[in-house]
Amino acid sequence: MSITPDSLPTLEAYAKIRTGSRAQAIAYRRQRSVRLGAHVTLQFEDEVTIRRQIQEMLHIEKIFDEEGIQGEIDAYAPLVPDGSNWKATMLIEYPDPQQRRRELARLIGVEDRLYVEIEGQGRVHAIADEDLARENAQKTSAVHFVRFEFDDAQRRAIRAGAAVVIGCDHAHYPAQVELAGPARAGLVGDLRA
Repeated sequence: MSITPDSLPTLEAYAKIRTGSRAQAIAYRRQRSVRLGAHVTLQFEDEVTIRRQIQEMLHIEKIFDEEGIQGEIDAYAPLVPDGSNWKATMLIEYPDPQQRRRELARLIGVEDRLYVEIEGQGRVHAIADEDLARENAQKTSAVHFVRFEFDDAQRRAIRAGAAVVIGCDHAHYPAQVELAGPARAGLVGDLRA
């Protein structure tokens, strides 16, 4: 299923279900999130999370005209995985503003150092920020959009149960975690054989 203006509820219909569905949407997103070390979260997107994001933007911005709705779809739909990849929003989180500023300066290029390591298949590094640059010579952004593209053998291995590690090999942020539980189940389901 693809996201089209006709497949989205109207602003009025969404407003009626928005509050009541918030807890479920947060729980769903949490199941698709992977904490990488103390300060990075990868929120893996799918059609459900992107639909919610589009609806939230339409609601917040009070967008109801066809052109505006299509603009939001065009902005967010590329974040839906297509069966050969995983796509994620990368959040770099430091609560203290001074520490955040200092760390974002040290972490330039961190988005390019993310990887998925598949047992028997090696590493796949992230392709980051395909829509626009999110860093400059002074600092990186606290938010990046990344894609991990897998070949047929890698997808087969993941779907067959190979161990998967998500990590970062940036000099100032080495971290890794094994993909497990609901996050793994959801991400395996995103891949076609």
